[in-house]
Amino acid sequence: MDKKLLAPVLSNDHEQVAADLHRHFNFTLGRFDTDDISGYMMTALALTVRDRLMERWRITKAHEQGGERLRKVYYLSLEFLLGRSLGNAILNLNMQDSIRQALSEFSAVLEDIEMEEKDAGLGNGGLGRLAACFMDSCATLALPVIGYGIRYEYGMFQQSFHEGRQVEQPDHWLIAGNPWEIERTGHTRRVKFYGYSDYYHNDAGKMCVRWSNTQDVLAVPYDMPIPGYKNDKVNTLRLWKATATDEFNLQEFNEGDYADAVAQKNLAEQITMVLYPNDSSENGKELRLRQQYFLASASLQDVIADWVLENGENFEDFAKYNCFQLNDTHPTLAVAELMRLLMDDHGLTWDESWKITTNTMAYTNHTLLPEALERWSVKLLRELLPRLLDIIYEINARFLAVVAHRWPGDVSRQQRMSIIEEGGEPQVRMAYMAIVGSFSVNGVAALHSHLLTTGLFKDFYELWPEKFNNKTNGVTPRRWLAHCNRGLGDLFTESIGPGWKTNLSELENIRPLANDAEFRKRWQEVKRQNKERLLNRVSDKCNVGFSLDSIFDVQVKRIHEYKRQLLNILHVIHLYDRITRGDGEGIVPRSVLLGGKAAPGYALAKLIIKLANNVAQVVNSDSSVSPYVKLAFLPNYRVKSMEIICPGTDLSEQISTAGKEASGTGNMKFMMNGALTIGTYDGANIEILDAVGSEHFFLFGLRVEDVAEYRLHNNPNEIIEQDEDLKRVMRLIECGHFSMFEPGIFEPIIQSIRNPMDPWMVAADFRSYVDSQKLAAEVYKDQDRWLKSSILNTSASGYFSSDRTIQDYARDIWKL
Repeated sequence: MDKKLLAPVLSNDHEQVAADLHRHFNFTLGRFDTDDISGYMMTALALTVRDRLMERWRITKAHEQGGERLRKVYYLSLEFLLGRSLGNAILNLNMQDSIRQALSEFSAVLEDIEMEEKDAGLGNGGLGRLAACFMDSCATLALPVIGYGIRYEYGMFQQSFHEGRQVEQPDHWLIAGNPWEIERTGHTRRVKFYGYSDYYHNDAGKMCVRWSNTQDVLAVPYDMPIPGYKNDKVNTLRLWKATATDEFNLQEFNEGDYADAVAQKNLAEQITMVLYPNDSSENGKELRLRQQYFLASASLQDVIADWVLENGENFEDFAKYNCFQLNDTHPTLAVAELMRLLMDDHGLTWDESWKITTNTMAYTNHTLLPEALERWSVKLLRELLPRLLDIIYEINARFLAVVAHRWPGDVSRQQRMSIIEEGGEPQVRMAYMAIVGSFSVNGVAALHSHLLTTGLFKDFYELWPEKFNNKTNGVTPRRWLAHCNRGLGDLFTESIGPGWKTNLSELENIRPLANDAEFRKRWQEVKRQNKERLLNRVSDKCNVGFSLDSIFDVQVKRIHEYKRQLLNILHVIHLYDRITRGDGEGIVPRSVLLGGKAAPGYALAKLIIKLANNVAQVVNSDSSVSPYVKLAFLPNYRVKSMEIICPGTDLSEQISTAGKEASGTGNMKFMMNGALTIGTYDGANIEILDAVGSEHFFLFGLRVEDVAEYRLHNNPNEIIEQDEDLKRVMRLIECGHFSMFEPGIFEPIIQSIRNPMDPWMVAADFRSYVDSQKLAAEVYKDQDRWLKSSILNTSASGYFSSDRTIQDYARDIWKL
């Protein structure tokens, strides 16, 4: 290839950028300079930036195809929570200055244009955001990693509140199109459902299997560019859209049967219509299983098709050059699907196929909650994916033979480890299949990985200890510091140089500056500006006025009992109670911000949101309390929100029940931006605590070993009776003080706290939490001390860069 074709041609200077901006605005979008630029300028700017990404994307592909054969990694994830792409692309292409100058010709401001972009609705929370951070780091480290996911038409719902209750509205994020995606119809794949397994002998007399009488769906790929930071590297995120094999039945249409004519098309497109449907119904469960298999099958077919194009039917070196990373259990059907494709479509034997599968699959586990480990009913699999069920049973039979050989006669262990959980309705344990079919199994924080091997997956660890390892999560410093906290990033670059953006451990160099009064003053100025930005957002979205001088106490994450937003609300009620009783002396003004969505079918989580909003209404409307405590619940929390929240936060709440949080990544984003953490000894909190030191972290609560012991004699009612503060808090809830016109509404929450079997230990940790909050407030009074701790938190955050995490994956698992 001509070397001239392997260099970017488009200039990044502001004249060229302005010319391209005018061209896209006037000709691509058909607008005129005199038109209202609202909405259109964002698209024109995205296309201008995309032109430059396309050059680098083409060059990246040319290098990968034209040089020495590379081992490639395929990151399979049902979620990629990218957020907005424009600001990140501009940062990674180093185009901020030229774009600002070009936009000035339209009297437009970059930050305003960036806010017009919709968040890509491709994920629910931490799992999807982690995948997005990983893709950023892979590109920045110039690693040949391709992401595979689903192009959801509707993302996770838009959240609003009506009378304090969560209301869900569709999130049609693609309604105006997506300027970043490229449709690749030439790589469309066919995915099978239903039908039956047809056994036959081929011409050579060999027994073969084909999946017959299937109802097929087409998987159409849409590629999105993932740029590395200032390295001209652009990786690919391939997202699959489901379409019908035929548009509709024309004969039925002509005969007037319009509904049946398009029924098949509608059924096919449902697969990628909505992100993670509520699976409380059987239809919901089936749709979610269809999504998971659709992703696995289309992605594996894609990789194999590329392999066959280059190597023919020779799969001898396939495992040497390919690795599939399964992001949690959702893509686990890839294990059985790879076996099917290799055996049924390419004629390999079982042993040959199993050797390839178990040397290419790697599994990341993201949960310690047994109920979150997916199980699929054998009945549903038999109907929807009959050929895969055959393979799963065969995998299990051969695996149990291995277990029986290792532990002769231990029938109980065989039952515990079986991929098929027998019972009234047999289930397939997806996490077990992922372990059996993978060469690597990793947790995402040191404690999490330890608990997997000593608890949840102990039997498998005893069989295959070499498979298990830890890869502590991280977040990208480009998005979560350089982009979202530009004031702080500029201060770092001025003080220690720009190297921290690709080597976050360089932030250690600001540690001595914690003792520099001038540096602390500038740090405080940046924090104050960020708090003002957050204050304005809360005022706009919640109609709650935070005080700039108060401690910004923030907990934003998915609403779940184990994350214990309830404990946070109880603390707000405690402060309210103190003030109204005249015991408010010494209380440091505090602005408490909650944010997060509850799953549509999770009744208690939605009731916790209702309680938070009711408490906020009472607290904020009491003139004797509101100068000291304010509470706001930010609606529709998403990536865009977090980019404003984490730079403005003083105190980060990471208060999950010990042993329940696999890792957490929000805790890392807050730490990176100078927030101090109040948290339990759980997930990555432990590693954050080790990195920064106990004097700069507000630790509270039972530890994992304490929780197990405590459960044996847990008596919340006795705890409540003996703790006057908690007794008063419970009395306020139980007497209906926060539900005067809705009697009894919070009874399920009251019962959950008082239940001796409460797995979340809310009452047990209340006193320790309140005491730790009091200590945090005392430290905040001493602003100099707080600022030093803030600086030291950021300086110790280098380990929590996703660049470090990906380097660990690349070295230990992917062998890149």
